[in-house]
Amino acid sequence: MSTTAIEDIIRRQIAENPVLIYMKGSPDAPECGFSAKAVAALKATGVDLAFVNVLQAPSIRERLPGVSGWPTFPQLFVKGELVGGSDIITEMAASGELQLLLEQAEVAA
Repeated sequence: MSTTAIEDIIRRQIAENPVLIYMKGSPDAPECGFSAKAVAALKATGVDLAFVNVLQAPSIRERLPGVSGWPTFPQLFVKGELVGGSDIITEMAASGELQLLLEQAEVAA
């Protein structure tokens, strides 16, 4: 598959899912500590989220940093915008910002 086609898939995933995390593993079985921390913070909000396991999608894992401008995983997108990675997600969860952001996204969905 061409680089352009993969990037189009990524953009479509981001556009079609109000809350989307690109992670290593799945929400029920994260495969790295950073993904586990991020998903725990997200699950605590009770908001529905979509995910892409980048370990099972190497082409997406390779191209996503070029699309998002973020070099590491996990990557959280809310309403098409990159929120950030594990540290940002857990900091936002601690301050209450994450809950508010996700509730607004869910209402808008």
